[in-house]
Amino acid sequence: MRARLPKSAHFSRSWRIHEVAHDFRLEDVWALPTPGGPDDFPRLVELMARFDPERGSSGVVRALFAIRWKVGELLGWDKPDAGLDSRVPALRERLPADLRDAPAGPGSDSFPFVPLYTTADEAALEVANRTVHGVLHLGWVPDGAGGYRGQMAVLVKPNGPLGAAYMAAITPFRHAIVYPQMLSAIGRAWRSGRGVQAAAVRPSSSATS
Repeated sequence: MRARLPKSAHFSRSWRIHEVAHDFRLEDVWALPTPGGPDDFPRLVELMARFDPERGSSGVVRALFAIRWKVGELLGWDKPDAGLDSRVPALRERLPADLRDAPAGPGSDSFPFVPLYTTADEAALEVANRTVHGVLHLGWVPDGAGGYRGQMAVLVKPNGPLGAAYMAAITPFRHAIVYPQMLSAIGRAWRSGRGVQAAAVRPSSSATS
């Protein structure tokens, strides 16, 4: 299965995110190695909420993340005044009533993503910093062989020249290193099953309290 998909794989489906993030740019679409049945989407949402791409990845990926966090710390990219409801309004203000009133879903334990909404077959989380306002979108789609799998899309709104330069600089690393290894880790976590902690997934808060 080819992991990176054409953008039409996202735009051809009637996702609710289209009406919410219509002014965001679709950066990537990826097929997730998470085969399942029609009712397995909640399991994917739970896995992604606990997923830590730095665990179970190569030293190269861990080094890239460490560099990103250090540069962000030095330049103030990730300070609270650069985030949601500070530098940019949160997308939750745009949600139609049915999505706003429904449970948003779990947030990420590893990154400062804020859950936006969750439905029976899609979920969205958002993040903002000094460089971009971004959305991580998850969908549950037929795999063409009688089953289903996850699909992940990354949507961004770069913050001026800084954001555009940042996205251009990281794109080769995302496509060649980070996302392929991240998808492999997601596949390992998915295959491990519900009751087994995979190396790339943080233990839930209930398991560590």
